[in-house]
Amino acid sequence: MADSGLSIGQVAQRTGLSVHTLRLYEREGLLASEVRRDGSGRRVYSAWDVEWLANCVKFRASGMPLTTISRLAQLVREGSGNESERLTLLREHQRHITDQLTQLHDTLELINGKVASYEQHLAAGASGDPWQQQPQPAPTEHTPQLG
Repeated sequence: MADSGLSIGQVAQRTGLSVHTLRLYEREGLLASEVRRDGSGRRVYSAWDVEWLANCVKFRASGMPLTTISRLAQLVREGSGNESERLTLLREHQRHITDQLTQLHDTLELINGKVASYEQHLAAGASGDPWQQQPQPAPTEHTPQLG
């Protein structure tokens, strides 16, 4: 099958997707081209299919909904003339990822600050939780003495 394409097992191995997921992706229209079948009815994938599936894995990892991937695949299958719609889909997801990165960066700054505080706390030999306020001694009342 090397010259004529790849089996579903080979594609699963190359993409990290399960055979079940590959069948689901085909059923849901997530592939950018029709999957060919051999004389026995087995799926035969092309190098292009594997490349597209690798993109799908990255799209999913970045949070792109299956409906968006499906729409993008549909546009690719339709051929040229719809590039502006493809661009719109990708720009929308680009904005989503940019927002995610901003949130992750803010969170990383928070964690970096906490790590630095704990490192200083432990390096100083301090005990207890550095984030708990230590109770302050109650103020003593000063009563004037008569006298």
